[in-house]
Amino acid sequence: MKGLSDFLAGLSLGEDAAAAAAAAATHDRLLPDEKEFQYAAKTNNLEIMEKLVKKKVNINAVNIMKRTALHFAVAGSHFSTVDFLLHHKARVDIADKHGLTAIHLAAWSGNLDIMRMLVKAGADQMAKNQDGMNVLHFAAQNNNVKIVDYFIQDLRLNELNKPDKKGRKPFLLAAEKGHIDMINSLISLKMFTSEKDQEGNTALHLAAKNGHSEVVEILLNQWEEINKLNENGETPFYLAVEGSHENCVEMLLEAGSDINISDKHNNNALHIATQNGHISLVTFLIGKNIDLVTKPEQKNSPLHIAVINNHLSVVNSLLDANHDINCLDQRQQTPLHLAADLGNVELVELLLKAGCDLKIADKQGKTALAVASRSNHALIVDMVIKAERFYTRKQEHLGSTDESSDFRLSFKQDHSMQTKQIRSSLWNLAYNQLKPQEWKKLALFWQFTDEQIKAIEEQWTGKKSYKEHGHRMLLIWLHGVLLAHQNPVKHIFEDLVNAGFPHLAEKIRAESSTDMDSRKCVIS
Repeated sequence: MKGLSDFLAGLSLGEDAAAAAAAAATHDRLLPDEKEFQYAAKTNNLEIMEKLVKKKVNINAVNIMKRTALHFAVAGSHFSTVDFLLHHKARVDIADKHGLTAIHLAAWSGNLDIMRMLVKAGADQMAKNQDGMNVLHFAAQNNNVKIVDYFIQDLRLNELNKPDKKGRKPFLLAAEKGHIDMINSLISLKMFTSEKDQEGNTALHLAAKNGHSEVVEILLNQWEEINKLNENGETPFYLAVEGSHENCVEMLLEAGSDINISDKHNNNALHIATQNGHISLVTFLIGKNIDLVTKPEQKNSPLHIAVINNHLSVVNSLLDANHDINCLDQRQQTPLHLAADLGNVELVELLLKAGCDLKIADKQGKTALAVASRSNHALIVDMVIKAERFYTRKQEHLGSTDESSDFRLSFKQDHSMQTKQIRSSLWNLAYNQLKPQEWKKLALFWQFTDEQIKAIEEQWTGKKSYKEHGHRMLLIWLHGVLLAHQNPVKHIFEDLVNAGFPHLAEKIRAESSTDMDSRKCVIS
């Protein structure tokens, strides 16, 4: 159809633009009078055309695209101009570079009077363009019911109901465009077909793919098998989901579509809805009990796909539906591995709060913490360590009162005003008081693991990196103290003394001008 779209675009050019285009085409084969004649045909200017005919202009001259004045007159539905050209023996079957003849353009424009004139003038009624499309294809594609009726009922040319080079009969083209009148007309003319095109698409596939719900409804009354697969293994239902056409999705599902059929890449409708971030469809499919269990042959689970595409609301919806948060992809990575590798703070936060398994290692033996560290995502590293320490403590106190029940659990950086003073003291401790390696001594005292310390050290910025490392470690420690409803000033003083840093403990005491009531410190 590229040839027709180019042709119609050319018709919409204004006079100045058309003149400029003509001037630019120095390789155009038309003589000046011939150019003027074609432009007169395009603009329905009979007066100029008559003057040029008297000058013996070649009315069948073709431009660089092999188009004649008749092409332009028919495409513009200029009845009097077409009549004038045919009266002066214009050739009716000249095809342009794309195989378009005047009869094709008449079928597209839908002007039945012009079509009858062309047929009477001897136009080839069976002519095809380079895509194998005849008048019936063009009429069906542009919803020109009268043209179809003329060829099928008046001229009895049923042999026009053939597939084009893509294997599409007129009925499939009408379904693809969503032309309700044409669909109903073709059904009444017994031209309904359940045949597939070269890509394996039926009319139902094409209507569903393009969201034509009214056509889908009509077709469902004609259809027996609605789960047919195209060459990509896609059903009409799958294509409707892919196009985010909710009305079609609901209609097809109600008609009996199999919600769990996968395409040739082993993705089902939930995978594609997730990839597109269409939350309402994801919720709909989950509500209809689509299978959430990842199959071995599937490259990614819906949850992996949602993380990769940063669809936070979809991740939430999947987790609410009890999607396996620790499912593995083909690299044996969990969704948290992917979020950590991407450095996506919001997704990591969501997965950590949902309680994902932090010990799972991928094929390379790397946990999510190691992946974040390797990718140099310091914020993510610190969040994962906070989560590891929080869940370890929670496990140790299993059965006791939930210590964090009064807090809005978060593993992000703390910027709250309530903790500003203690954070300032910890910054001073890390950057001005702790010597190289001393922060690690404190970390070991607080039971940071070797992997956690290594992950913090991975972000190297120079010889004074230990200051930043120590500061991050202290903030991670503070996170745990606050979640445990403990007084951070009291604890830092006691822990510095017990860890062998009494002189630093005294400095902390001196710096604290007010008592930090941990009950007022809120993780945010």
